[in-house]
Order: sequence, then structure tokens, then C-alpha cells
Amino acid sequence: MDDVRNTGLPNDGRTARITGEEALAMHAEGRPGKLEIRLTKPLVTARDLSLAYSPGVAEPCLHIHRDKTLAYDYTSKGNFVAVISNGTAVLGLGNLGAVASKPVMEGKVALFKRFADVDGIDLCIDTEDVDAMINAIRYLGPSFGGINLEDIKAPECFIIEQRLRELMDIPVFHDDQHGTAIVAAAGLINAAHLTGRDLATTKLVINGAGAASIACAELLRAMGMRPENILMCDTKGVIYRGRVEGMNQWKSAHAVETKARSLSQALEGADVFFGLSVKGAVTQDMVRAMAPKPIIFAMANPDPEITPEEAKAARPDCIIATGRSDYPNQVNNVLGFPFIFRGALDVRASTINDAMKIAAARALALLAREDVPEEVGSAGAGKSLRYGAEYIIPNAFDPRLISRVPVAVAKAAIESGVARKPITDLARYGRTLAARLDATANALELITERVKANPKRVVFAEGEEEKVIRAAIAFHNAGYGYPVLVGREDRITATCHALGIPLPDGIEIRNARISDSNRRYADYLYARRQREGFLFRDCQRLVNQDRNVFASCMVALGDADAVVTGLTRSYSVALEGVTSAIDQEAGSPLFGLTLMLARVSGTVFVADTAIHERPEAATLAEIAIRSAAAARRLGHEPRVAFLSFSTFGDPKGHIPGSLREAVRLLDERKVDFEYDGEMAADVALDPALRARLYPFSRLSGAANVLVMPGLHAAHILTRATPRLTSATTIGPLLMGLSRPVQIVPMDASVNQLLDMACLAAHAAIAR
Repeated sequence: MDDVRNTGLPNDGRTARITGEEALAMHAEGRPGKLEIRLTKPLVTARDLSLAYSPGVAEPCLHIHRDKTLAYDYTSKGNFVAVISNGTAVLGLGNLGAVASKPVMEGKVALFKRFADVDGIDLCIDTEDVDAMINAIRYLGPSFGGINLEDIKAPECFIIEQRLRELMDIPVFHDDQHGTAIVAAAGLINAAHLTGRDLATTKLVINGAGAASIACAELLRAMGMRPENILMCDTKGVIYRGRVEGMNQWKSAHAVETKARSLSQALEGADVFFGLSVKGAVTQDMVRAMAPKPIIFAMANPDPEITPEEAKAARPDCIIATGRSDYPNQVNNVLGFPFIFRGALDVRASTINDAMKIAAARALALLAREDVPEEVGSAGAGKSLRYGAEYIIPNAFDPRLISRVPVAVAKAAIESGVARKPITDLARYGRTLAARLDATANALELITERVKANPKRVVFAEGEEEKVIRAAIAFHNAGYGYPVLVGREDRITATCHALGIPLPDGIEIRNARISDSNRRYADYLYARRQREGFLFRDCQRLVNQDRNVFASCMVALGDADAVVTGLTRSYSVALEGVTSAIDQEAGSPLFGLTLMLARVSGTVFVADTAIHERPEAATLAEIAIRSAAAARRLGHEPRVAFLSFSTFGDPKGHIPGSLREAVRLLDERKVDFEYDGEMAADVALDPALRARLYPFSRLSGAANVLVMPGLHAAHILTRATPRLTSATTIGPLLMGLSRPVQIVPMDASVNQLLDMACLAAHAAIAR
């Protein structure tokens, strides 16, 4: 059977629920596609241009001409990978051609950057001629530190990779083959450990004889599995010695002496099954015929050869993995290729050999046996992630991957003699890797996983708005929970009809005026507001006419878990409606926390960005404490700076006084994070400047939590920065309410609405 490989994307079955329109809109909005090129050096003045190009560029050219290895020092070569395809096997969809493969190749480049900070570019080559393909790629070596081949059909992919590895002095890696093999091998190491098996005597059946299947067999042989214990099957049955039908040289290399002729016969008494084929290829009877404690890796995507439910029903003692993240033990290529290339690039490896692949598999296996960090463990589908039958492969968003797998790969490259720039201090290298990526991206991914595992009812208060309807549908389709649209059903239905989008059955519509809960909400509101000048009819009118009030009453009285609003009304007006029904959290000020994600500096948390025009010292201190806690929950060790125009008393003014008093209050409370102030923004963000001018400062590095002196400064910073730089902002997140509510900016996109709804749902889970 042809193998259906894991795409490397976190595929959890929800792709079937994502509409084509959503996918197209995501790829088309703003600047089309998913990639752009950004400068790493300032090119502002004429001198900058002279240094970067003519005449300054001549100097590195001459040095590289004398010593080609200096290209790694003076260019991007050492962190640059080409992702190359001819589109002959796109995502298991078949031969779509080179240009149709480009969205996938762009996605692969994005994953390289997202998970391992490896830069890349997609190159789609419009030929199916093997020799032409090889010649097109072989001459690209000077530009890149490595080549990632993708979506090239078998058997051509074998020929292309083999020839290029012979011709090029940089790593050439066909991820469809080796990525799946490495992650599956990691899972098998642990499954064998849990079931008391020795790989040398383990009997394996592989269904599918494509690129990934053959790579799995070859890697497991290199790890000590005996060739005679591996049976491979294709659409013609078992690949046995002497078979002639449907054979080629790659299949022949895995032909063995056996009497088995069908998959069913091959599985009798087998210890392990690897499926890289098609949905339903394995029956429960086949599973029952396997050895005790069978190991089943049903990796066909999007639907496995047999589902975990079916396999467990037939053999409760089995360990099963699939290619989907909505089941335990996902065999996901993203656990492999970014980190393998990271390690290979950092030691300037000439190739990626078996030793490096085995090292990667073992590093993944050992990581799964360690205690899982709380932020990763809480993302489990209602279960703690702990080494065992349902956790044999690390979570794809485990932040430790970047510091474990590349180190193992680099070490193996050095020991096997293919590293041209050996690293002498691997422990230090691991620490450098750990600091290379911003923790926020992983944390937000883990939040969405936890939300999917613990779905909540989220009220979209402005339910008649087109963006809100789209966001609610996306929330439902992604499996995040149960959206409730507040609005008139005929208006919502008409909007959906005009958009050509059917409203899923799982989305509830609540009309405030005719709701069965209308009187109960009015009574609740009246009990809260009757001594504030409100008559009952005033409260009834608010419930009927103000959707923020109605939605907030739903959450306050337990009819829903969270609210998202803000698209049609200013922040202050929306907040007034919310706080009429929901109390402030005891002991906490209300404030807004904005996350600014910048490519160079990572995530910076800014507060207060929503509520206090000029906060008092006690409020500033409490905002700092709550913001530091939020930063820590997202994987950052907080370093808090109280910002001002003044730095430690210079120049003088009355505004910095409240900031100095806030620092004194934190001194009294003996908090467990770094803080200092007042200080200017450049002093807070530049440790070298601070060390030179203010060596007494308490901060050990760049500040990552900025407490602003007032709302005007906070708004200027957070609203100007994204438009002047490449930074992305999330928020302001509303902090300090007793129930989860998020208020989006009035210009929020559908994706921003979706993100804020997800964060509101996560807050409900945390409660």
C-alpha cells in the first residue's frame, strides 16, 4: 500500500471541521501566503547601505573567496534551509504539481522557524524528471546550510535523496521518510520498554511500502532489529523473498523468507504493527491475533488503520499511537525535523546520518520518561501526562524539545565524524538553545490544547456581527467548546446565508428579549443595583437591550462560562455593561495586560493598558504582582520595570513619586520576582546600558514586564509599536474580574476574536 505520511502539522482530525473558506481566507488575508523576508541589519542611512552592499559587501566576498567556510560567518547560510518539492505527493493528495505544493512548503518553512528558529525558503521545482530535479538542486549548495526534501513520490524520492547526498556537502533530508521514522522509533523504544521487549527479538509488521515505511524499516534495522523479524506488506500482500509482482529494488531489500502472504497472516503472533497505509486496513480480529501486549502504530492520516477505541476493545492490553493529536501518542514529524536540522546546522554537519537519527529518536524517548512540566501536563485531554501506555511520545509543544533533541543530534554528529564545527561545551549549547525561542508561543499552543480537552460555553455577546459569527463558527469547528451567540435568530441566519456559511448545529442562539432566563437575570441585576438609583424596569431594560449585560448575567448565574465582546462598543462602554453584572475579584485591581510579541526581544508584558488613567502606588504594586504571575504562567521568569520619563530621580518630577512608592511597597511584601524603577524604557530594555550607567539596578536582564505610569503612555506604546515594527500584540487581556470576560478592540479581526474567546475559556478552566 502507498504510505500516507504524517504531514508534520499538528493534525488532530479537526482539519475536517475547518471550512475551505476559513483556510483560504487565512492564506489570502493581508499579505498573501505565510512568509516574508525581514532584514537583520539596519539599512537606514547611506552608510548602512554602503556597508551592506556596495562597496562594503566586497570585503566578505573576498574573504569567502579565500576560505569558503567563512560563508557561515558572513552570510545566513548556517541557519538557512531550502524546503524543496515537485508536488508529486502533496499531503497524501497525490500529484498536484509544483505550484500547488507551495502552500505546504511555506507551512514547512513556518514550522522550521516556529519550533527551532531555523530560517528557510520554499523552492517548488516544476519537473518530474529525476535527473533534472537532481541537477536543479545540486547547484544550490552555496546558498544553504541544508536541504529538506518534501512531498516527492516514491520511488523517485529515494533516488533523488541518495544522489544528492552523494553530490552535496550539506545535509539532505527527505522528511516524509526519515521524520516519520525517527518519531515512530522514539515511540517504539518506549513502548518496548513498557512491555518488556528487546528490539533485537521483537517481531514487526509494516503495512505500506512507501517512503516512510521503508525509512522506518531501515532505521529500526540500524537500531538493532533483526531484518528477518520485519515483515513489510503492500497492496499485493507480504513482500517475501521470491515475489516478483509489484516489486522494485527498495522493496526487494526488505523481502524475507516467510510463509505469510497476507497482512492478516503476517500479524499472527506479531509484537508490533506499523501502519503507513489507509483507513480501516486493520481489523479487530487481526489485533486479537497479535502477541500479548501488542504495540500498534496506526499512522495513516487523517484516519488511522484502526482507531484506538477499536484496538482497545479488541485488546485492552495494547499500546496504540496514531498520527492525530486528539488521541494519545501522536506520531508527529514536527517533533523531529526542526530540531534535527537545528543540531546539524549548529555543528555544520556534512550530512544527517543514522547515528544522528538514532540520537534524535532516543532523545525524544528519554524526554517522554521525564516529569512533564505543569504547563504541558495541563494540556492533556483531562488526564495528566505521565510516562506510560498513553504517553510514550512527548507533546509537540513541550518547551524542552529545543534544548534536548538538537544537543543529542549535534553530539552524534561530532562523535560520528560529520561535524565540521564541533561544539565543545554541549551543556552550554543546550542552555543557549533554551533561550533561543520565546516561551509564549508554546504556552499559547498549550492553552488551546487544554481548552479543547475541557470545552466550555463561551458567550459571543455581539452575535449579529459578521466577524463574531465567523469567530463563533471557527471556535466550534476547532473543537474549543460551545459558542453562544446573543442576537436575533433571523438576523444571524440571514447573515450566514449571505456569507454562504451554514451555522453548525452546535452553536446556540440566545435572544435577550425573549429568553426564558430574562426575568431571572433582571431580578439578579435589580438586587445588585437597586441602591444605586436603578428601578426594576431599568434593570429589565438593560437585560433586554444591552447584550453585554445579558451575556454577563449568563456567566454570573452559571448559564455560561465566559464572555467575549467589544467589537461594536468602546472598551469603557463594554466594561460598564460587564461590571454591572460581574464583580471585581477580591483583592485585585481591574487592569489590562497586553502581550507584545517581537521577533528580536521576545514577549513583553505591558500593564495597565485598559483601566487606570493614573494609578496610585498601591494599585501599581498590585498590577506588578498580577502581571508577573501572568508572565510566569506563560513560561517567562518575570523582570518588572516601572516605566517613567525619569530614571532613578533624573529628571525630577511629581509623577515618578508613585512609581518609587510602588517599589517600596513591593520591598515590604518581599515578592519572589525581580523588579526596579522608576526608569526610562531604554534603560529597562537594554541591560548593557543599565549596567554602564546604573550598575546598582536590581534587574539581571532585559525587563519583560513593563508597568506603565498611566493609561496615556500605555496606549501610545501598545498602539504605535505594532504599526512601527514587526511586533504582534495580544490584548489587552482584562484582569481582575471574578468571572472570565475578554473585551476585544473595536477593530479586532476574526482571529483576534477567536484567540480572546480561547483565552476566556482557558480562564474558566483555571477557575
